[in-house]
Amino acid sequence: MMLNAAVEYEADYNDQGHHQEYFDRIERREMLAMAYRLAGETMLNQAYGSGERHRYDLFSAADKQAPVVVYIHGGYWQRGDRKDYSFVARELNANGITVAIPSYSLCPAVSVMEIGDEIQRCLAVLWNRIGKRPTLVGHSAGGHLAAEMMARDWSGFPGVPADLVRTAYAINGIFDLAPLIDTSLNKVLGLTTGTARAASPLFRPPSPKGRRFVAAVGGAESKGVLNQSRQIVANWSEVGIDARCEVVAGANHFTIIDELITPGSSILKQIVTIAHEANAALASQC
Repeated sequence: MMLNAAVEYEADYNDQGHHQEYFDRIERREMLAMAYRLAGETMLNQAYGSGERHRYDLFSAADKQAPVVVYIHGGYWQRGDRKDYSFVARELNANGITVAIPSYSLCPAVSVMEIGDEIQRCLAVLWNRIGKRPTLVGHSAGGHLAAEMMARDWSGFPGVPADLVRTAYAINGIFDLAPLIDTSLNKVLGLTTGTARAASPLFRPPSPKGRRFVAAVGGAESKGVLNQSRQIVANWSEVGIDARCEVVAGANHFTIIDELITPGSSILKQIVTIAHEANAALASQC
């Protein structure tokens, strides 16, 4: 890797702290998250495995037949916890959607692929407990994991549909992990050429049957992340998946999350519509 390319990748994929918004918003979001955990219909700290971080929180909508969104937090697979993102459930609940938010183990204690295994196990547990296909929503590393779940094989989970995840909405996702190898992030991630390729859903589109995928990305996002969203949509569209890229003007890697707590925002409206449409389509097949 030439030095100038490595520097470009560092700027594209490791911009934490380059935006003042990152620091300005953390405290407000943590307060919103804490408040919402004390409100509404909640089932907190539900186990999906034996590990310390194998837990999810469930924020139920009033309608027991409501669609389910699983929100997967970001943090480059090495930071974050479900408790910090409870605020995401507020507006989705208000729009008649039940929300589950899992935690997962972090690098370097586990690999990126093992994190995918944990999220897959969580989704299988949710299916067995509530019997609903989820719409996955994720930001940054969570966007990667949302796409990864669409590409995963579910045959190892008895009783779980082979196409459990049909719908995903990835926000500022990373779908090809190879550029991260030559960044400082890889000190913790430990990616090699082989493991980065194996963990990259960009190259593993699922069967197109019934699949719907949106890659949303901030217009002020780095060139690398913008290109990744466009590329996965191009790759997956080629095999027949209903995939599209949604560019949110003016939003960067951190401010785009505010779309999820802003009534009437474009991303919120799209997620609400997609989740309800997916739920209605499945109900009509029963």
